[in-house]
Amino acid sequence: MDTLEQKHCLPCEGFGAPLDANAVTQQLKNLSKEWHANPDNSNIFRDFRFKNYYQTMAFVNAIAWMAHHENHHPDLEVGFNHCLVRYSTHALKGLSMNDFICAAKVDEIFKPFAEKFHDRK
Repeated sequence: MDTLEQKHCLPCEGFGAPLDANAVTQQLKNLSKEWHANPDNSNIFRDFRFKNYYQTMAFVNAIAWMAHHENHHPDLEVGFNHCLVRYSTHALKGLSMNDFICAAKVDEIFKPFAEKFHDRK
């Protein structure tokens, strides 16, 4: 069975309903523990931390590339040494499996940053 980061997003415009609270809680278990849902379960978010602006922007660009290929785009808040990533399926006004698939892909994108660059000055 494919893990979330191995799956691909499906078109969600015009059909379906957002995931309910139980489904959101279950899917969060498939992500790193730093991901959280907002109180009404309409989005999930994680704040990634870096040593400097260069690392932050490299991460943002990697997310942009992945989002383009999955055709599912997060809201990003970018600062000098952090990037807040927030997913929601706007067409459903809530969360879909696409949000969790892309969040898992973002976790994978972050791994080399954490391993190679996060502890460097």
